[in-house]
Amino acid sequence: MALRLLTALALFIDAGVHFFLAPGYPYAQPGTVSQGTLFLLEAAAALVVGLYVLVRGSRAAYTLALVVALSAFAAVVLYRYVDIPAIGPIPAMYDPVWFFSKTLSAVAEGAGALLAVAGLVRTRRKARYDDGTRVPAGRRRR
Repeated sequence: MALRLLTALALFIDAGVHFFLAPGYPYAQPGTVSQGTLFLLEAAAALVVGLYVLVRGSRAAYTLALVVALSAFAAVVLYRYVDIPAIGPIPAMYDPVWFFSKTLSAVAEGAGALLAVAGLVRTRRKARYDDGTRVPAGRRRR
């Protein structure tokens, strides 16, 4: 249960930071989505997946938590160090400065990704034959 709580907490911190920062990025170039809208989408995804991890704690929940947390962590680090131009509707979001909220979200996202991996390892399917021996990887019970 502690692993579920910590994973969800990391996702909730990520969501809170993105909800907090979104109003500061309301404008978009024509034909693009605003960074604020992307922040709101990230916040919503982190919130929903955090609740899913809390409620279920299943392999699927931890997989979604890993996808959300790792993608957000990769984005914040990438856009911190690399000036990527706009890609289709995704705006250029280069921001070469670390500030408290950004650092907090990066730490929460990184921790959330690591906790989700731990959750995946912990919830690994432990199929067994009728005599109690472990089923080799790749084989399913019939």
